Amino acid sequence: MVDVLSRTSLAVARSRPRAFAVRRGSGLVRKLGFAFYLVALMLPIYWLINMSLRSNEEIMSTLAFWPHHPSLEKYFYIFNDPTWVHAFGVSLTYVAINTVISVTAALPAAYAFNRYHFIGDKYLFFWLLSNLMAPAAVYAMPFFNLYYAIGLFDTVWAVALAHCLFNVPVAVWILEGFVAGVPREIDEMAAIDGYSFPRFFIRIFLPLIANGVGVTAFFCFMFSWVEQLLATTLTATDALPFAAVMTRSYSVAGMDWSLLAAAGVLTMIPGAVVIWFVRNHIAKGFALGRV
Repeated sequence: MVDVLSRTSLAVARSRPRAFAVRRGSGLVRKLGFAFYLVALMLPIYWLINMSLRSNEEIMSTLAFWPHHPSLEKYFYIFNDPTWVHAFGVSLTYVAINTVISVTAALPAAYAFNRYHFIGDKYLFFWLLSNLMAPAAVYAMPFFNLYYAIGLFDTVWAVALAHCLFNVPVAVWILEGFVAGVPREIDEMAAIDGYSFPRFFIRIFLPLIANGVGVTAFFCFMFSWVEQLLATTLTATDALPFAAVMTRSYSVAGMDWSLLAAAGVLTMIPGAVVIWFVRNHIAKGFALGRV
């Protein structure tokens, strides 16, 4: 009996270093995989910044992993050019308008889809989401014809309202999941306490789904900020977006790669700022499984 126990103890003692080595090896593989993922994720961003600090001659002549003679010339050029500055302000304007309209319209719609049952509610919800099944090019010409006829062409409102076609369904879908996470008893208790529906919705219900509002605003902002087809089709000069000005930087001398890279770096700044402010809300959205 003693021999059996001793042999068992010896086998366990021998297996411990082996198991430790396996765990250590798997942990090292995970760390290396994560490091490779971060490098692959950050390399395009770093390369864009690298190109923005180099001259066109240096970009086209050699492959350099860092700028040998860094310069902020292209950034100063953009900041001092009224066309670029105006386009940047226009883009921020219609993106802000679209985000406010989309979230404001989606809040009561999401509440209605979750709290009430009416004829055709499921079909209406599916119809909203079906707007996302077609590419933006399908809606470009109808929007162009309509806005040109009513005088909205080449305005920030044209782009903002056109983006609502895609952002409102997404906003309703996201917010409906957050509304479902709030117990119905809260609505009933507020009604018993004498709260009117607008007062209940603004003072009680909205703070409970603040994370959902933040997540929804982020997604609306990002789609409207990066969308280019509708933004360029529905504008000409007065409301030309920043992305459209980037595409027109081609001249007789060729493509100004350094200028395009500097403009690309600037386009990432608003998105990075928004992500920083709503990062906790996004984490909550992933935790609820709606994002």
